[in-house]
Amino acid sequence: MIHTIKKAITVFSLVVFGSALLYNCEPDADTLGEQLFLNGAAQGNEKSFDVTAFNINNNDSIRSDASKLGLATLGAFTEGQFGMQKASYLTQLRLSTYDPDFGKTPVIDSVVLVIKPTYASDSVKTNTVDDGYTFTTAADGAVNAKKVVNTYPINKYGKAKIGGNTSPFTIQVHEVLDFLKGNSDAAYSNTVYQYNSAKLLGSKEVNGFVSSVAVTKDSDGSALFTASAPGLRIKLDETFFKDKIIAYQDKPELQDASNFIRHFRGLRISTTQNDGYLLQFSPNDMELIMYYKYEKTDNGVTTHPQASYTFSLGSGNTHIGQYQYDRSSSVLSTSVIGDQNNGAPKLFLQGMGGPSIGIKIKNETLDALKQIYKNDKAAIISAKIRIYTDPVNWNNKYIKPTALSIVQKDKDSDGKETTAFTTDLTTIVGSNNFAIYRTYDLDKNPAYYDFTVTQSVKELVEGKSGVEVSNVNKYFKIDMGSFLSNSQTGALVGYNYTARSYARDRAVFVGNDSSSPNKIQLKVIYGTK
Repeated sequence: MIHTIKKAITVFSLVVFGSALLYNCEPDADTLGEQLFLNGAAQGNEKSFDVTAFNINNNDSIRSDASKLGLATLGAFTEGQFGMQKASYLTQLRLSTYDPDFGKTPVIDSVVLVIKPTYASDSVKTNTVDDGYTFTTAADGAVNAKKVVNTYPINKYGKAKIGGNTSPFTIQVHEVLDFLKGNSDAAYSNTVYQYNSAKLLGSKEVNGFVSSVAVTKDSDGSALFTASAPGLRIKLDETFFKDKIIAYQDKPELQDASNFIRHFRGLRISTTQNDGYLLQFSPNDMELIMYYKYEKTDNGVTTHPQASYTFSLGSGNTHIGQYQYDRSSSVLSTSVIGDQNNGAPKLFLQGMGGPSIGIKIKNETLDALKQIYKNDKAAIISAKIRIYTDPVNWNNKYIKPTALSIVQKDKDSDGKETTAFTTDLTTIVGSNNFAIYRTYDLDKNPAYYDFTVTQSVKELVEGKSGVEVSNVNKYFKIDMGSFLSNSQTGALVGYNYTARSYARDRAVFVGNDSSSPNKIQLKVIYGTK
């Protein structure tokens, strides 16, 4: 405990005296705080205070359009605390070239949709070698070759197995009937979109793994086919694409983007099951390839060359995550929601539009700290909100969440609520050892998390620039999903840019449960002369 307090004092000193440290080599930065607050000059004290923690209902909805959807989620998962969560995905598609020329009398051989789920790249399950494989090339015809298939487990969240067997997972593809707005327009996860349920374009049974294939020539080992990225290949209905694409050659529907996205409005990808697991993939990495033959006559000789046409499924298209929930038989459905006065004994946190956690510092806590500040000349060195996972209600094998975010909320005199980064994040983010939160005992039951709120609490206790700061309408909000950062600079994009719209994680925490030794608390370390 003394080591923890000394460490916190050091960090606090770096914050307060940071500008001096930039230009002063002595004393050593790692021991400055100890010299100021320990060694007889000051005493470090740690004290715990109650807070009011409450559940926030987000109406199972979140903005899930392309600007928010870093990963697409697919599948379903049901468990007793949160109920059933099911994720589908909708995407526009565009022509890679407009007014395409498919040649004379084109005939489709096959149409394939490729989805590339995230997978465990360091866990090759099988390495199948087919030494008797024959590969046909245009130059050499049939060539003796070797086919290598590497198989990897899909990254799953939920139940990889049900009843001892691999969880069933059936992907289905349908045509979207509603017009999808532009990729920069807001779209919400609980919106219902019409699709042609009577016409199944394709389906695939997934066994929980993805594979990559490479082909090499037997004679010299040279590559005949470079290993494709591991993915799921879903065969789609050729007749549909014949009627929707080939039949419209030289017609206005294929001659510009505006016409095409109204002619072919998009694809809906879903699963049939209501329990199992959730997988994820990058929306921009999907592929849709149409393989076909056409008639070609040269010098009186007619041939039927093979060709392919790749549709564009990338960033120019609208992508939407569609999420469904059934909370009817869950613990969450009967839990205390939104009580900012008394809080709730159990706290529920879930991504993809699920509930958030609100935390309010009690006025009596602030009054006690103000008395210590006034009477004992105390300086707050560290303040953290400590929250434990529920050792009973969340005692399972699901991975403990590691990607979270915290913001501060406030209301002005007109009742308008504002959201912002916490004061700590905007004022001391560059300090040594600073972290928005730290995780502990993730491999144990319970795990716990410390959220840094030092500067925010200091302002409430000591005031800001000599002016008292009101706590009437202030609280902290914790969400599942980390803040997103600029890929070039590493800086956080903004308080409202997080991975919450596609975070699969969830957990139950201990809230205002006076009978539990793991109840949520504010941990304050302060120094006195």
